[in-house]
Amino acid sequence: MAVRSLSSWENPYMTVQENMVTLHVTLADANESDLGAGGMLRPVGARRQDLVVRVSDLPEALVAVPESSWPYGRVVAIEEAHDAPVSARPAIRRDVEAAIKTLTDLGVVVYEWNDGTAELR
Repeated sequence: MAVRSLSSWENPYMTVQENMVTLHVTLADANESDLGAGGMLRPVGARRQDLVVRVSDLPEALVAVPESSWPYGRVVAIEEAHDAPVSARPAIRRDVEAAIKTLTDLGVVVYEWNDGTAELR
């Protein structure tokens, strides 16, 4: 995929922290007109929702994401939290691996996002 930053990623993506996942979802624009799209009256950020869930609740959270929020199909980007203390990194990595396993079991393609690069999992 030609996406170079998560800010331009349109599908759901996840930020994994210790014992929790933040699921970032951009809802589709209800207004189908191109007039003012992404502008001050219809900002993309206003359609963004951040949901904090446990890794074990990830399947239910993903089922709740509307189909219109998946323009690339069932593909999710996942990243580790950047501001985590060094002591928490092993637990975060375990949670990333658990989330990836859950996603692949659900048939969702995973792009692991690391410092601006994505790796297909």
